[in-house]
Amino acid sequence: MKIRLGTFNLFQFAKPPYAWYTKKEKFNNRQWKEKTTWIKNQIRKMDCDIIGFQEVFSQDALEELVKELGYRYFATADEAKLSSNNPMKYVTTTVALASKYPISNLQKVRAHTPSLKVHSFQGHFIFSRLPIKATIMLPNKQELLVYVCHLKSNRDNAFEYVFKQEDSLEHKKELVFKTLTDKHSVSLQQRLCEASSLFFDIRKSKSKPSVLLCDLNDKEFSLTIEALSNNKYHNDTRKESYLLEDASYHYTQEVYNPHPEAKDPERKATSYFLGKGNVLDYIFISNHLSNEHQDHIAKVSNYAVLDEHLQNNPDGSLLTSDHAQVVCELTFNKIETP
Repeated sequence: MKIRLGTFNLFQFAKPPYAWYTKKEKFNNRQWKEKTTWIKNQIRKMDCDIIGFQEVFSQDALEELVKELGYRYFATADEAKLSSNNPMKYVTTTVALASKYPISNLQKVRAHTPSLKVHSFQGHFIFSRLPIKATIMLPNKQELLVYVCHLKSNRDNAFEYVFKQEDSLEHKKELVFKTLTDKHSVSLQQRLCEASSLFFDIRKSKSKPSVLLCDLNDKEFSLTIEALSNNKYHNDTRKESYLLEDASYHYTQEVYNPHPEAKDPERKATSYFLGKGNVLDYIFISNHLSNEHQDHIAKVSNYAVLDEHLQNNPDGSLLTSDHAQVVCELTFNKIETP
């Protein structure tokens, strides 16, 4: 059995006549038709069974759209809020989940109070976008725990460190925690608290196979990914290492007759800023879904980034999206029948 998972940042999905953030930012009917037609076509290309969405203002419109495409089950964790001064203007956005298979349970992800203290967070903490935590019953009767999140963005463009693969966890923590103590990088502080809260929620259910469909608003090798996935980030004495793994690392596209001097292909960017590509959108999997672990029940059999719309216009368009879509295919082990 194969299951395809996707993550899709819709880029200001607000049905007219509603605006987002400022009263001038809104689609007319022609633009909305063009945008939703593109989204439908993109979902068909993704060919997924389960999709997590970000930047969802108009939830009813999205539910109607995905149900037309065969996604019978739809969930959100929160409602987008309207301005108290203008009831036609959204001031917050949400995430959403669409599935072709039944959503049997929805649970709330709560803040992990000890992590707020570790990251020197003061005041009342709330997620910038409340995550979804859903149990989905697959056709083989396997329960899959699905999280959808959209972590805090660096909207103020405050300085944040960019790390490389060779940078150690200790090095990352030393640099970043100093900025947190000095009350710099407020967005990163929020993001680390969100990622840590997700980590501890997922760890409570670590006996269940889990996936996270997300726009992390942070780059590959970032400390945010360590907070989200690495046991040793939270306690360096623990024997376990990673609770979640980046699904892209578990799939290598086969190349026939490769050139002997060919280099490994670079990972595709999923978003661009000032012309520079970054990976911000990810699908993470628990150990149950990685064939590198002895007791795995499935493996990553495909991984793709749909970025054609960004190749000629890296900044994206409001009529499409400013993010690439990420798709991961899982192939489940055959169940031996007696």
